Amino acid sequence: MSKITFTIPGNPMGKQRARTLKTGHSYTPNETVNYETLVKMAYDQLPDKCYFEGQLKIIITAVFGIPKSTSKAKAKLMLEGKMRPTKKPDWDNIGKIICDSLNGIAFHDDSQIVGGCVRKFYGEVPCVRVDLEEDCHEN
Repeated sequence: MSKITFTIPGNPMGKQRARTLKTGHSYTPNETVNYETLVKMAYDQLPDKCYFEGQLKIIITAVFGIPKSTSKAKAKLMLEGKMRPTKKPDWDNIGKIICDSLNGIAFHDDSQIVGGCVRKFYGEVPCVRVDLEEDCHEN
């Protein structure tokens, strides 16, 4: 069974909605385009990357930096996972931007993903860890 794990450095980001101009032209915000490029670069740097053909499962762990104004007591709770982020971006938008970014480079289409989860934590070093593997379960 094939499995890969990689990390995207920096603060987690969610997929932003496409913007539409008065002319009717739609475009993707630059922040989204830049983050999708960062995800692709992180995947491309893997020495053992592969292209998945079948059904997949994905686990995305978003690690947010601890705000500087946080008390030591709260920071301790955050690092222990007892206090987790309830701020934006929403978990589903984090998953969306990661999965959309991997379309065409890790797999044909994110419709191949049949299961997964997105988890949000605090940590000393903000990043997003992605675990992607074939899902060989028959039922």
